[in-house]
Amino acid sequence: MIRIGVVGYSGKKFNQIVAKALMEIVLDLVEEYHKDKEYMLVSGLTDLGIPAIAYRSAKKRKWKTMGIACEKAEEYDLYPVDEKIIEGKDWGDESVTFLDNIDVLVRIGGGEQSMDEVEKAKKKNITVYEYDLPEIKEKKASSLTQTTTIPEIYISDK
Repeated sequence: MIRIGVVGYSGKKFNQIVAKALMEIVLDLVEEYHKDKEYMLVSGLTDLGIPAIAYRSAKKRKWKTMGIACEKAEEYDLYPVDEKIIEGKDWGDESVTFLDNIDVLVRIGGGEQSMDEVEKAKKKNITVYEYDLPEIKEKKASSLTQTTTIPEIYISDK
């Protein structure tokens, strides 16, 4: 079984359409590279942001799902995963367990913890797919336009 870890924005605003498209692209790439395997999507358990998009994409593909998070995650809406692991009390306490339970890591946007997990994954020779996705900042009322850029794609292979 190939276990695909997904990290990225949970509480930040981002372009949902671009994020969903990126998720489909990267999961298609993983399936293409690892043909004829079973898959499990592993993320941060919450039903928010990038993890929510990832879990729904996995469900549509009939993949198994796993959530790995700290106790604080239980204060939020949780996705009904097939397997659940609670590790530690605070955000980041679960990172080692998360990285020990994945074969591939996908980052779409994300903050400090996502970037930290990417660096640790690379040191463990885990294949990493990285997609930059700008956070949407609140705009002033006078701003009627918003520039959207297509994120660059970075793929590292072990």
